[in-house]
Amino acid sequence: MRYLWLIATIFLLFSQHGSTAEKSLFWQLESPGGQISYLFGTIHTDDNRVTDFSPKVLQALKNVDTFMLEVADAPPARLLQLPQGDLKQYLSEAELDQVAQLADIHVMPLEMVLKMKPWLLAVLFDLPKPQTPFAQDFLLKAKAEELDKRIIGLESAEEHFGVMDSLTVDEQLLMLHAVLKRSQKQKEKDFEQLLKAYLAGNPDQVANMDDEMTRGVLPAAVWQRMRVKLLDERNLKMAERGLEQAKQGRVFIAVGAAHLAGNNGLIQAFKQAGFKVTPLKK
Repeated sequence: MRYLWLIATIFLLFSQHGSTAEKSLFWQLESPGGQISYLFGTIHTDDNRVTDFSPKVLQALKNVDTFMLEVADAPPARLLQLPQGDLKQYLSEAELDQVAQLADIHVMPLEMVLKMKPWLLAVLFDLPKPQTPFAQDFLLKAKAEELDKRIIGLESAEEHFGVMDSLTVDEQLLMLHAVLKRSQKQKEKDFEQLLKAYLAGNPDQVANMDDEMTRGVLPAAVWQRMRVKLLDERNLKMAERGLEQAKQGRVFIAVGAAHLAGNNGLIQAFKQAGFKVTPLKK
């Protein structure tokens, strides 16, 4: 279902500072043995400004054997839901009314929404109203399936959707309360700014803007803890698994744009592994 794919947005919205000398969201990766793979920074939206893929991106996808994305499989319900009870025990009547309105905007059944983890709803409800069920990363995966490519996740569903579970329910509710205070107009304005940064093709700009947009969602100490889990630890794991596949065959890696930038981002990881890394135009 559409809402499952929106969850990945949180890993774009929480990001790090760093500097990538060359600016691009699309990279050619040449292994020491001369084998060509690709790295593509994604943004989770159905906006046609990012879902209308260029011939170069589509040709790159045709040229590989394997397509890798952050998570390949939809998660089991237990990873998305509160371990017991529902949001009625945590939110006021006014807040529950807001949740019902937002569930309608995002085309999600209220009964399901009330059982979901607060951090997850905070991420979903901070997005503009979806126009279609076909977000950019979903479309890339669908195209890879049409081309009969092998599909591999950089993370398991448990790793991907469980990364925020170290937050207490109270900490998750802080995130949800902050989002409920924001108007839909403000959410759309912020997302438009983020989209413009993405379209500019600069992963550092995306990362810096993400940081500004999310800095106030959690207390500083909690944010620093989650930043390590959301980026530092995940970047290491994704780089290791991406490199393993790129050393064996031709791979197209699609990952949230914020994971490209910085000293421990995926671009730097491939450089350090001896790959020739070349920016491409999308």
